[in-house]
Amino acid sequence: MADDESGTGIPPHDLAAEKAVLRAMLRSPAAIADVIDVLTEHDFYRPAHALIFTAALTVYARDEDPDPVNVGAELAKQDQLADAGGNVYLHSLASEPAPPGSWTANAERVQAMAVLRRTKVAAAHIDNLVADGSADNLDRIIDAAQAEIYAATLRDRSRILPDRILADVLEGALDEIEAIGSPNGSGPTGIKTGFTDLDALTGGLYPGQLIVIAGRSGMGTTTLAMDFLRSAVLKQGLPAALFSMQMRSLELTMRLLSAEARVALHHMRTGTMTDVDWTRLGRRMPDIAAAPLFLQDDDYNSFSDLRAHVRRLHARRGVRLVAVDDLQHLPYGTRRLGSRYEEVSEIARDLKRMAKELQIPVIAVSTLNRGPEQRPDKRPLLSDLRDSGALEDNADLVILIHREDAYHRDTPRAGEADLIVAKHREGPTATIITAFQGHYSRFVDMAQT
Repeated sequence: MADDESGTGIPPHDLAAEKAVLRAMLRSPAAIADVIDVLTEHDFYRPAHALIFTAALTVYARDEDPDPVNVGAELAKQDQLADAGGNVYLHSLASEPAPPGSWTANAERVQAMAVLRRTKVAAAHIDNLVADGSADNLDRIIDAAQAEIYAATLRDRSRILPDRILADVLEGALDEIEAIGSPNGSGPTGIKTGFTDLDALTGGLYPGQLIVIAGRSGMGTTTLAMDFLRSAVLKQGLPAALFSMQMRSLELTMRLLSAEARVALHHMRTGTMTDVDWTRLGRRMPDIAAAPLFLQDDDYNSFSDLRAHVRRLHARRGVRLVAVDDLQHLPYGTRRLGSRYEEVSEIARDLKRMAKELQIPVIAVSTLNRGPEQRPDKRPLLSDLRDSGALEDNADLVILIHREDAYHRDTPRAGEADLIVAKHREGPTATIITAFQGHYSRFVDMAQT
């Protein structure tokens, strides 16, 4: 077989590039540090090459020289030496002249061939889905097809892991528990919300979580979601995205500028900016301009369109946190459902699936029904979540916003806001008291007022 074949029915591969990568690894430990950023053993076409790659990494991890002798000994210990071609093949790999091009370029070539092979398999699976499908399950077919292509074309394969038994993850769990509780440890490992008491209660926002922020219209649900995103991108340097169904990206940007620079939002909107306002804005502009925040104000025809966009941002931009504002304005898809209740139920379930698939926290902003306004104290309850009980069922964290001054202007609690943690799958519920600075379009800790 030739080293690079593209004939009909033969999966894409480049054995010459695979050999060049392994040759570099067997000759120089420095090559391994670069190669492991690009490849895993699953990217090799020839099974023998995958075995050699894995053995070289094992030897390297022991701080030993990954030369043919040590790699051969490791393969023999695993009873894989014959399957890898034997010592003769190892020594021939290391001794052959190196072809033109760096080991990184060859590693990228091997990875490209692997992506093409996976894409070819995914295309066959999609073809079978379409052949067996019908118009009634079109949305499921679209989602499955997108997931197949996403998994096939994912360049960072580190997220695709083998099956794990409890013992495989037990040590890591104990290490994290120790780190969280240690005075000198790193503390909770979730994405910080920017609110001290809320982070102390929840540990932050964790991968795979669905977080629901809900309130009556005008309570500040979009503002709180933006506060969480600002904390992620500006304080922690984590890429994040906001998908807005109501506001233009320009409006969202003005809110962010107002919150960060402490410039009154109405000054921006009415053209009454003062010299002090411009000075404050100028001081924060370099950090704001560098923030890895993606503001998406597209009109999505279906949840499937939005999910595809999230997958692209996650794969290409490394997005670590996503917010959707708001669910009541997001259509489910091409399949007609019996009611809006069913639509929101499907969206809630799929948001949770998306959070788990991508291993990122997903924030869903929702509008409450009129239940709070019919109670004397106006405080919202979980039962006020609009359109669907599935939203509560699938959420890991539900935060309801209540502001007394929205109903009673002369209240002694003017300027205060309650973040009611009404559901917390991983811990206790509580009410976090914050300050609402509407003129700056932000909530802040009471200590900052």
